[in-house]
Amino acid sequence: MAVYKKRTKIVIAILIVLLILAAFLFWPINTDGTLIKPDEKLAEGKADFLSQKDTSAASEKKPNIIILLADDLGKYDISLYGGKSTPTPQIDSLAASGVTFTDGYVSSSICSPSRAGLLTGRYQERFGHEYQPGDRYPKNNLEYYAFKYVMNTNSWRLNPKIEYPNEASIATQGLPKSEITFADLAKKQGYSTAIIGKWHLGHNKGFFPLDRGFDYHYGFYQAFSLFAPEDNNPDIINHHHTDFTDKMIWGKGRVGIGQIRRDTTIIDEKKYLTESFAEEAEAFINKNKTKPFLLYVPFNAPHTPFQVRKKYYDRFPNVKDENKRVYFAMISALDDAIGRIRAKVKKEGLEENTLIFFASDNGGADYTFATTNAPLKGGKFSHFEGGVNVPFALSWKGKIKPNTIYKTPVSSLDIFSTIAAVTHSGLPKDRVYDGVDLIDVVNNNKQAHQNLYWRSGDAKAIRSGDWKLIISGKTHETWLYNLEKDKSETTDLASKNPEKVNELQTALQKWEKGLIKPLWPNLTYYEFNFGKQKYFVDL
Repeated sequence: MAVYKKRTKIVIAILIVLLILAAFLFWPINTDGTLIKPDEKLAEGKADFLSQKDTSAASEKKPNIIILLADDLGKYDISLYGGKSTPTPQIDSLAASGVTFTDGYVSSSICSPSRAGLLTGRYQERFGHEYQPGDRYPKNNLEYYAFKYVMNTNSWRLNPKIEYPNEASIATQGLPKSEITFADLAKKQGYSTAIIGKWHLGHNKGFFPLDRGFDYHYGFYQAFSLFAPEDNNPDIINHHHTDFTDKMIWGKGRVGIGQIRRDTTIIDEKKYLTESFAEEAEAFINKNKTKPFLLYVPFNAPHTPFQVRKKYYDRFPNVKDENKRVYFAMISALDDAIGRIRAKVKKEGLEENTLIFFASDNGGADYTFATTNAPLKGGKFSHFEGGVNVPFALSWKGKIKPNTIYKTPVSSLDIFSTIAAVTHSGLPKDRVYDGVDLIDVVNNNKQAHQNLYWRSGDAKAIRSGDWKLIISGKTHETWLYNLEKDKSETTDLASKNPEKVNELQTALQKWEKGLIKPLWPNLTYYEFNFGKQKYFVDL
């Protein structure tokens, strides 16, 4: 009897421990229901500005504007900058017809913040769009600790637990409604506007593309979508990766905000997306060829998932690495699509009245092992050159001399300011703009920027002339490079140039005074390892 009672007590004790453990693991994580509200003063200024009438001369011919944006395309993934892996004759031809920027930069090394800067012409940190919007946060301790200690998350790391935004708060994440997009500018000036491709700037009412100056949208809201349904179609080559993000991306196919929409209607698209985007762009140009239009085409190539049609895959029979072969083929498909859009412009006789931009939203995603960004250091997520120095070109027949090479730094922020200039829309005086008119800069050989800045949490960087200072997140370690002599950022000069380090840190601090706190928290950070050098950046 005594033994039975003892065993009973042990069992009861174990059950109590298990119940406590279960309660701890499944107990909901504290959430923050704070809704993100637009800056009221800026919102009023935006409404007043957009209500103003077009004051440009009625007889003045307004140029068409096309913005072609690649997704995670590294600078040396294409032949324009001497890359050997993938011939890109269409991108090369676009650049040759106008100007190639040897040092084109983006304002962020990750998708959504980079696009926020691109569309507004303002450092996205000025209005709090510093991190990726969070589609989902851990719901309980089990999810949090499983992600932190059990799952193989490669170089993604989980930040310390906080009160995470609840569903209502998540719904208010996106490009702040008080911000003015280049589509708003063009629409104010009487343009027809369209976005064909990836949005990634909010997926709830008030944040949809049709709410942000675009008359027409074909594409998806999410950071990713399948290029084609994953089925047994022999025309589509599917290549999976082993990292945990890839499993999430493939998921159960196109679901939720990854579904393809025409305006707000979900459609069952079977075509290969890169080609479908080109086809939609051609149709939009055809429909609007007799009036001014702005067409923004943010492709999702060559972002994961790795999928490509066989005809592009067959262009690389000598590439034995399947991962790289699919990647190169995706870039080749992208190049063809860009060629189709340019050919349509030429066919309709619109070349002399159409300004075309081409860029990538950030550097190549080297975690896919399909690209390295070499000779540049680092890649997507990092503030090293591989993350922020991207392919960038501009073409406008009759306005930009062919085969122009511009050798000093420019920024994706300049696209907005150039659009403002060529549409004669003016800009409101209630906010700071950070871009310049690239047409004026290139044609008059002016310096576009003395300084360029980056921030993602406590990871920061500044380029000033040929000098670049990088500050790691978490450790706050600093590295100083002279990019004229060391574009690969291999030789740290910080210890030999303390005065230059202090000068650039002071410039960074001055810039930061014009910024605000991030509007939503970040869940993860990324760890880079360059030999003995560790670098951390919040995402």
